[in-house]
Amino acid sequence: MKEFDYRRATDVRTATTLLAENPDARFLGGGTNLVDLMKTGVENPPQLVDVRRLPLDAIEVTDDGGLRIGATATNSDVANHPEVRRRFPALAQAVLAGASGQLRNVATVGGNLLQRTRCGYFADVTQPCNKRVPGSGCPAIEGEHYNHAIFDWSEHCAATSPSDMAVALAAFDAVVSYETADGPGELSYSDFHRPVGEHPEQEIALPAGALITGITLPGAALAARSRYRKVRERASYAFANGSIAAALDVRDGVVDDVRIAFGAVANRPWRAHAAERALLGRAATAEEFGAAADAELSAAKPLPHNGYKVPLIRNIVVSVLTEITEEATR
Repeated sequence: MKEFDYRRATDVRTATTLLAENPDARFLGGGTNLVDLMKTGVENPPQLVDVRRLPLDAIEVTDDGGLRIGATATNSDVANHPEVRRRFPALAQAVLAGASGQLRNVATVGGNLLQRTRCGYFADVTQPCNKRVPGSGCPAIEGEHYNHAIFDWSEHCAATSPSDMAVALAAFDAVVSYETADGPGELSYSDFHRPVGEHPEQEIALPAGALITGITLPGAALAARSRYRKVRERASYAFANGSIAAALDVRDGVVDDVRIAFGAVANRPWRAHAAERALLGRAATAEEFGAAADAELSAAKPLPHNGYKVPLIRNIVVSVLTEITEEATR
C-alpha cells in the first residue's frame, strides 16, 4: 500500500472542503471496499477523509411513511432497525444477505452505494480493464464472464454492481442526498449510476467531491410485504449470481401495484419496468408472473457463458411473487 494522508472530518463542511481542495482524495467510511482496493493497488488516493464519525447515522420515519437513512448508519443498524423491518423488509433482508456480521458492523450505507465492481479483471492490476485504465480493453468479453452482465453491457465493460442493498433501493425509488462545497443536492437512485457506454470508468452521476449524506425511501404501502431473494453458489456469504427485490399489491386476485428490481445482471441494480407494466391489472398467477419475467428478459443479451442467468432470474421472479401472493391471502 502506498503512503497517503489521513484527515478526520469534524463536520460535513470540512469534509466537502477537503475534497474540493484535493479532488483525488476519497471519503472513508467503514473502508470494507476502499481499503481492500488500496491494498491491491486498484485505488491509490493521496488522501483519505474519514467521515465515519459525522452525525449522519440516524434512521427516521418520514411524514409520508417512508424512511430517511443517514449515510454513516452501518449495515447492521439498517438490518436490525424495527422500522426498516416493518416498512421495507426487503431492504433488511438484502443487507443481511450481503455480508457477514463483522462486515455489516462497520460498512456504511453511503459506502455501500459506492462499491466498485468485483470483476476479477478489475481487481487484478496485471490485467487490462477499462474501469481501472480507460482504453486498455475489457478481457471479460472474451474471457471469464460467468457472473457478468446480461443487460446493458457494452464492448467496453460487462461488469455488474455487487451491492445487495442497492437492489432494494432501486425497487422502491430511493433518493440520494448529498453535500458538496457548493451546497446540498439530491439525485434519484434511478439516475445514480451512469450507463456503461464508452466510458465505464465514469460510474457515478454524483457531482465531483460530493459526500453522500443520506437516502430517502418514499412511503409505499406495498413495501411492507416485500421480499429479497438472492441466489449464490454457496450458502455462506458470496456475491449474487442473480437476485430480486419485489413487492406486490393484489386485490381480488389482480395485481394493483408491483415493484421489481434485479441484482447481478447489469452495472447497476436493474429496475424491471417492463415486467411491472406487464403485471399491472393482470391475474396474480404463476403463469402471469412468468410472462412478466419474459417481457423483461426479452431485452437480455447474455454473453456466451452467462446465459444461465436468464432462466435463473425468471425462476426467482415466479417463486418470489408467488410467495408474496400466497402470504397476502392467508
